[in-house]
Amino acid sequence: MTISTDVCVVGGGPGGRALALALVRLGRRVVLLEQRTGTARAFRGESVSPDGVRLLAGLGVLERVREHAHEVHRLEITDGGAHVLDVRFDTFPYAYRRPVELAQPVLLSALAEAAAEQGGCTVLEPATAVELLLDGSMVRGVRAKTPDGTFEIRAEVTVGAAGRYSSVRRLSGIGRGARRTELDRDVVWMKLPFPPAWDRRAYRVRISSGRHGLFLPSTDGTVRIGLNIPKGGLRELRSGGLDRLHARIAELAPELEAEAVASLLSWSDTALLDIFTTEVRRWSAPGVVLIGDAAHTLSPILGQGVNHALADAVALAPLLAGALAGPRSALPGALAAAVLSFQQEREGAVRRSRALQLRQERMFSLSAPPAAALRRAVYRAVNASPALQRRVLAPAYFPGQRPGSAAGHVRTEQRT
Repeated sequence: MTISTDVCVVGGGPGGRALALALVRLGRRVVLLEQRTGTARAFRGESVSPDGVRLLAGLGVLERVREHAHEVHRLEITDGGAHVLDVRFDTFPYAYRRPVELAQPVLLSALAEAAAEQGGCTVLEPATAVELLLDGSMVRGVRAKTPDGTFEIRAEVTVGAAGRYSSVRRLSGIGRGARRTELDRDVVWMKLPFPPAWDRRAYRVRISSGRHGLFLPSTDGTVRIGLNIPKGGLRELRSGGLDRLHARIAELAPELEAEAVASLLSWSDTALLDIFTTEVRRWSAPGVVLIGDAAHTLSPILGQGVNHALADAVALAPLLAGALAGPRSALPGALAAAVLSFQQEREGAVRRSRALQLRQERMFSLSAPPAAALRRAVYRAVNASPALQRRVLAPAYFPGQRPGSAAGHVRTEQRT
């Protein structure tokens, strides 16, 4: 079975769905392949930065998710039991100021519904890309297996949007020579009931010597916990039984000790995320381009993955649409110029986010008393200076915005 289209997007996460929507809004035909069935998948990446909120507004889906979004007003860091940083997002001079927590199934459904209403988007789900279709050195689509048989999707452009283990990156060979950097820590994720005394509108980072954890409000009323452990340290943690896990949580957040003991009854209540970053030298080859984690895997610090995937989609769509609108004889050159321009436009922002994440990772892991004291002094200095807050946090939360009037700020309702 053969389908002909303008663009084949492999991967139905936020980046792939946003790209499909942006393309059909520009009048292009899209086939989207998603390996899993439906959008009700277990994700940890629920944090959408203020700039991500801006991008969703531009895609016309912000109103669709408004009632499900939970606004965050503050970022709070506690180090050694002392509050050293309390950033108020409303003090930043941007139109879209507040991050939101948004369950990914809700976001994916909203993007899919908006694309379906536009028309021009065919979704094959579940579908697994198993081979690239080639015309010489030019990728001309993919061969995909589905429960209904094998499909050939013939496309002018194929986009790999399936995350850090992208099949398109592997099949195309684009990933050869990619630089993978293992961070010093992994993250054990879990959820617990939200403490009644905590402000649900705050992100929390708790640090104790060289250990730290992230505590994020979730839209289902729980708190998502990202407990950092040494790289490959899960076996050592588990060797002490659940009591050791409970103790690690209590060390960082005594308010959660009772809930941890009552709720974390099995290691199956947790999930391990292997932390690494990947830098792909070139994000494209003839007829194929990568976006999101497929092109530039980031760590979970400051929740950058979803936001960069959305930004990639919004940047790439008009470039592809413009190239596809030209004469067919000029299409190979136009597409090559479009994807090269896309990487040049986006890689600076990705590089800055990666550098910020690595700096924060090093700061969080300082354990010697003099180094920990210096870390607390740095955070207190940032806390006392709005200018330093903008300099440090703007690349993470507001990379696509310019300072100015907040009159255009679109508020989302806090889910109770």
